[in-house]
Amino acid sequence: MNRSIVLKKEIGGFLAVIAALFVFTTTATAQVELPSQISFQGTALVTKDTTEGTTSHSATKSGGFLLGYSYQFNRWAGVEGNYGYTRNTQNYIGLTRSSLEADFHEITGAFVAHFPLNVSKVRPYALAGTGALVCEPTDKFVVTGAGRQTKAAFLYGGGVDFDVAHNFGVRAEYRGLVYKVPDFTLDSLNLDKVTHLAQPSVGFYFRF
Repeated sequence: MNRSIVLKKEIGGFLAVIAALFVFTTTATAQVELPSQISFQGTALVTKDTTEGTTSHSATKSGGFLLGYSYQFNRWAGVEGNYGYTRNTQNYIGLTRSSLEADFHEITGAFVAHFPLNVSKVRPYALAGTGALVCEPTDKFVVTGAGRQTKAAFLYGGGVDFDVAHNFGVRAEYRGLVYKVPDFTLDSLNLDKVTHLAQPSVGFYFRF
């Protein structure tokens, strides 16, 4: 099946989950005046270098974007779903040196803990959840046999929402993702090691 079609189906599934979440949560008794929030953030992505014996992996630093929908059940608790994208180059050093440019898709869901403060227009939060990272090679660097691969990821992080207006504001956030180093279905690139992606971001949101 065409890789782009499969990817569109995965993104479509993610949007369907978000839509189902919205339908469910809007039927619940909300204790927040504007419980729903849509966010758009610009992100930086920094992957930790990983070494296993004489083999190592690194990824170029890159920028991307992150889209999100969240729902706050009450003053303390909520949920959030996100889709993110970037493009970077994955570098491997072993018996041979290989580089693959890849589209990097991030699909996550998380529980969000809010911390009410006696400070007007400042709303800090922490989050934890899980998701999938889809790594799809581009045509820039051709490595025979390399294919699209999905890796499960653990997500943690936190941030602060600053209300600029009644339903609009600025968000500053840090997300950390823990997952296994991708090998693009090639045994020669398999390190069988866990790595960490740091993802600071800043953007804006709308509440409704």
